[in-house]
Amino acid sequence: MQASDNTTKLGRLFSWISWLLVLGLLYWFFEGQISLQINPNQQLLSHTGNSGEKVTILKRNKAGHYVGTALFNGIAMEFMLDTGATVVAVSEQAAQKLGMPKGQRYQVSTANGTTVAYDSQLASLQLGDIVLTNIRASVTPGLHGTEILLGMSALKQLEFTQQQDELKLIQH
Repeated sequence: MQASDNTTKLGRLFSWISWLLVLGLLYWFFEGQISLQINPNQQLLSHTGNSGEKVTILKRNKAGHYVGTALFNGIAMEFMLDTGATVVAVSEQAAQKLGMPKGQRYQVSTANGTTVAYDSQLASLQLGDIVLTNIRASVTPGLHGTEILLGMSALKQLEFTQQQDELKLIQH
């Protein structure tokens, strides 16, 4: 009778372990799916057009924003495209990671009101095969975490067109 009790206990233990493994795999799978819904452009793909232009296509996320991962000063960081931002706006945490110095302090008007920013510059920005250099930026303490808003100081160097849920960035 004791051997039967041990077998039952061992069976329950393996049952619990199996369920925990299944739950862990489900979490891993769905966490990846949610991440892709937030940032569907984790790997930016580019191609060369007929006239030699470089084209990178961004897909809009579930919230309607263009979010992607690009190389800022050679470091992969997530960004959100913001045509309303005059310059590329970088949080303090991201600026430290990217080695961006804080320059002259100035005030900026945002959707959340007036705040302080510091003049700075990105040495390089790579969006797929598109490479931009010496881009005016601001270190903006009001941004959270490693947030980067890809503003017009970078986008003005590109042609861009939106069609349905895609945005084409073109560098001539």
